[in-house]
Parts: sequence; C-alpha cells; structure tokens
Amino acid sequence: MQITRNGRTILVGEDELEVRGYLEMALKCLGYSVELAQDGDEVLSCLQASRPDISAVLLDIMMPNRDGMDTLREIRRSDPNLPVIIVSGASSTLNVVAAMKNGATDFLCKPVAHEDLRKVIARALDMRTGEYVRPQRTPAPMTKGFVGANPRMRELQSLLGQIGWSEAPVLIQGETGSGKEVFARELHAQSPRASKSFLKLNCAALPSELVESELFGYERGAFTGAFQKKAGMFELAHGGTILLDEIGDMDVRLQAKLLQVLQDHEFQRIGGKETVKVDVRVMAATHRDLEKAIADHTFREDLYYRLNVINLHVPALRDRKEDIIPLAEFLMKKHAAQDTTMPLITMDLKHAMMTYRWPGNVRELENFARKLLIFRDTEKLTAELHAKSAGKPLMTAAVAETYASAPSPQSDARPILEQVTKAKQQAETEAILAALNSTRWNRKQAATLLKIDYKALLYKMKKLGVEDKPLPYTASAPEGSSKSAAASNG
Repeated sequence: MQITRNGRTILVGEDELEVRGYLEMALKCLGYSVELAQDGDEVLSCLQASRPDISAVLLDIMMPNRDGMDTLREIRRSDPNLPVIIVSGASSTLNVVAAMKNGATDFLCKPVAHEDLRKVIARALDMRTGEYVRPQRTPAPMTKGFVGANPRMRELQSLLGQIGWSEAPVLIQGETGSGKEVFARELHAQSPRASKSFLKLNCAALPSELVESELFGYERGAFTGAFQKKAGMFELAHGGTILLDEIGDMDVRLQAKLLQVLQDHEFQRIGGKETVKVDVRVMAATHRDLEKAIADHTFREDLYYRLNVINLHVPALRDRKEDIIPLAEFLMKKHAAQDTTMPLITMDLKHAMMTYRWPGNVRELENFARKLLIFRDTEKLTAELHAKSAGKPLMTAAVAETYASAPSPQSDARPILEQVTKAKQQAETEAILAALNSTRWNRKQAATLLKIDYKALLYKMKKLGVEDKPLPYTASAPEGSSKSAAASNG
C-alpha cells in the first residue's frame, strides 16, 4: 500500500521507460502519489478517469501517437487551470516557447535534476491553490529597445513575463549590438530573482584563465598572486542571475566546468576542495552560430542543449525598420541633459536612417543619436549615412593626411595597420616596464598602478615578452660587475 505525505497525485506522461521510472521514484520520494502514462492518449484517458484526483501533469513534449503539444491543447480545452509541466529533451528545446504559449505552467529540461523537480512541482501546486504569491514590486519600466511596431519585437515582449518567471536557462542569440543584454536584464527584472544580483561576464573580453577565476573564484595560494580567497560570480549571484555574454567564445575546457554547475548546482573554487552549492539562473548570449561551432568542435553539444532550453533570437535593427526613428528619439532623450531641446529629425535624415543597414545595430544607432544630439547638423549626418549606404569611405582631413603620407604599395614598408599594431604593442610594453620599474618589479603593485587585474598583467607580460627582470646595464661597467649586479637584483 502506497503511503503519501501530502495526498497529491502527479500524472507522468513519458514514453521513455528509464525516464518514467526515475520520475516515479523521485516524485514518490517527495511524498506524491504517481500515475503513469506512456503517450498522450493514455494521459488524456487517465485524466478522464480520475481528473479530480490529479493535482498536476508532467508531460514529455515528444511522445508517439499523440505528442505533448497536442495533448497540452486538449488538456487546456477541458481544464484551463490544471498545472501542466512540460519536460523537454535535447531534441525538442525549440518547442518549449510554443508550449508556454499553449498554456504550459512551467517546464523542466532533461535530464531532470531532483531539486529542480521539487521546486517546479511545489511552485505549480502552490500557484493553483493560491498559496504561491509573487513578490509585490513595481515593475521596472520596459526598455524602449523592446517596445515598437515590429511584430517580432512585440512577440518577444509578450514572452517576457512568462519566461521571466521561469527558472530555466535562456539562450539569447542575435547580432552584436542588437540588444541581447538589455533583453536579459528585462527577463531578470520580471523574475522572482529581481531583488537579487544580476551579474554579467563577457567571455570574449578576457583570457580563459581570468574567465574561470571570475566565475568560480579561487582559494588563497591557488596560484602566484592569490594572496586571499576570492568569491566568484556564481557565489556573488547566489539567488540571482548570471549572463554569460559571448558564450560562443568560451574555452572548451572551461565549458565542461560550466556544464557541471548547470547540472549539479555546485562547483569548487580554483585550488579548493570545498564544494560550493549555488542557486543561480544562467542566461547566455552570443552572436555566433553555435550549431556550426559544435560541428567545428569548438563548442560542447551537451552544454548547448543545457543552455538552449529557451532559445530567443533578437532581430537585427535593419529587420525592424519601423522602430528605427522612435528608438533614435528615445536614445536622444536618454542622453540629453534635462530641459534640452531635442534636435528635429528632418524628412531627408529619416529617409537616410531608414535606408541605412545599421551593421552595428542598436549600439550604432545609439552612437548616431548622441552625435545628432551634440552637433545637430542634420544635413551633414544625412550625407554621412548616404555615403555609408553607398559604400563610399568617409575621410576626415586628418585621415586623408595619414593616407597621403603612407608608403606606396610598391614600397617594402609594412601596411599601416601592421604599423599601428606594432605601435600599440610598443606603447603597452613601455607602460608595463615603467610600472614594473617604479615598483621594483613588484608585479602586484604594478598591476594596481596600471589599474588592471593581476592575472591580466601576467598575461600581457607573457604576450609581450616582458616576463623576466632585465639585468642593469652600464656602459662603463668593469668586467665581472654583471654577476654582482645580478646577485644584488636576485
């Protein structure tokens, strides 16, 4: 005889025998009674036979005979309030958003973690009985970047509330500058985690060693310069949200450690043995084609499916032309000083803005709006956009002078870009050497002086070949003085 602690019965619709068995065992351990069904038809039959006794349904989205989506629609026709939690495997993650639109209460990603199952079931049941109360707060104002006439943007906006209240990972894709981070912040602002931290890490902006220490922290003595324990972003964002921007650029080795955190909600700091448990919602953003990256073996397939529970694509600005002018006006107001009169966007400038492709997307439009706010020369800016659209180079007098004085193609001089790169490296080398010499080659003090992270300094030194302290050189030094000098500097 089955004994339950709470008297609630969960109906599980799952065609895979192993998964069905695991869910049955896990739910019984949580104190629920369990009914099992192998496909959509059995789920509907079970509901018709014992509907009052079923408190919630766990429904696999991919099943034979009648799939989960069709079964969900049938359930909603007869009972709009019965909690239905979609269980999504790797091959069906793209259907999750559609399931939410069709009335799914929540969803879980396979393999289903025991703690995730507990939380999602409890929340769904509490919402039905009215015991679950969303925190009362004033909603953050919607960002203008996601309000407009474009149908795709309106669809994304309509999903914000539904997706925001979920705990599932979200993968946001779109071109650079299209507003992926803004969308992630909106999702966080409309979630139960809104009062907690929202932290962002750009995986492409730092070497992989620094990305790892930023995410997971380190113990004292873990490496040279680790003078004290440092908490990583996963610890600092406990209860909140982390956005991993440009996830497609993350080192493959580090992807394995991230996958562990997503699966087990725990990790170890660099150089540590203590297991740190965390409750963090992870969002990821990228402009890269991750499926191509998987084929190229630069991105882990299992991590992709872990992150890709909800996949959202932010359209490029050129694909939402009806929003360009309202968005530009909003961005000017955003950057204008109080009581500043807004410059008039003439018809010619509007036409130029609508025909230009905006390869930098909203970020480029924001820079253009600030330029219009400062210079207010609509004719010049109109001509500038027309020239860009026609593919004509825009050349200032200073740039023209640089090109005029540049070596001819027939000469054996290096190209200008190569010279610029060399000059930049030389400037970095001189700045690092100056800082090191002023601190007697104390690398930590030099990093503080340069206002960069200690490990970033070590990375730069290695890249520029400034790893060893040079021996002092004196033109008139007598023989044998080098050894004594080296000893004094050792």
